[in-house]
Amino acid sequence: MNRPAPLYAYDIRTDGSAIALDDIQSALHSSARYRWLHFDLHEAGVRDWIEAETDPLVAEALTREDTRPRCTPHGNGMIIILRGVNLNPNSEPEDMVSIRLFVTLERIISTRIRKLMAVTRLKESIEAGQAPADPSRFIALLGKGLTERMDPIVSGLSERIDELEEKSLDRTSGLRTELADIRRITIALRRYVSPQKEALWKLAQGHGDVIAGPALAALRETGDQVTRLVEELDAVRERSAILNDQLTDKRAEEMNATMLLLSVVAAIFLPLGFLTGLLGINVGGMPGADYTIAFWLVCGLCLGIAAILMWLFKRRGWI
Repeated sequence: MNRPAPLYAYDIRTDGSAIALDDIQSALHSSARYRWLHFDLHEAGVRDWIEAETDPLVAEALTREDTRPRCTPHGNGMIIILRGVNLNPNSEPEDMVSIRLFVTLERIISTRIRKLMAVTRLKESIEAGQAPADPSRFIALLGKGLTERMDPIVSGLSERIDELEEKSLDRTSGLRTELADIRRITIALRRYVSPQKEALWKLAQGHGDVIAGPALAALRETGDQVTRLVEELDAVRERSAILNDQLTDKRAEEMNATMLLLSVVAAIFLPLGFLTGLLGINVGGMPGADYTIAFWLVCGLCLGIAAILMWLFKRRGWI
């Protein structure tokens, strides 16, 4: 079996220092607390190596392309799937990136398909000598990093809705496209943030010695933050629906006003059209044909009829 090359491989001591590994098959260093191995799933042989080191169920969970956040105890460890916003260049933040982990007391195996900034920052902390002291704190720090990067995206959606609500007071044109974009992003984010909330709260309840100790308080705090994000996404979605209804109603009112105006104009010109059509027939005996002022009398009659109709419509409140 070909041995895959990990992106990151460290033996981590309890004091926060780390030992970079050249051989991932070597025994855990005597002074180390646990080992972190992070793989790119595009690397050949990753699934076979994970299956050989763990079992087929773990290998399937860590290499599946389509994932949803979850937390599942398995054997002597836990399968953890989390997601973070996509902050890679030329990417949409709502196209969330997943990280898959199998965590035991002495080893963390994680995999990715795309780069995740929270994992990169975690690796930088390890290299700076500030590594999490145990697997529980590793998961807590990872969850915190993922959540902190979601917060500005969700807050941005709320601010965009505020701006649209303000603009909708003056106009309706051009707002529907931006509103549809906000609703699309909100739905996409909530699809993964909501199950991530459940996964983090489940982690905060602990699991034997794998997820335990002071990290549980940090996980609960992160769970609270994700709960707030879910509530804010729900609020944005509800406000978007209400704003969409308001825009629809306002557009309907504008259309009704326009149709009323056209109806009034048509109602005014209908008798005038009938009168001028009647006087325009080319038959003998047409009254006024021999009088030079007959044309002006007809014009005055038309103006009088129009004025009476305008007064009548205004009195009835139609204009």
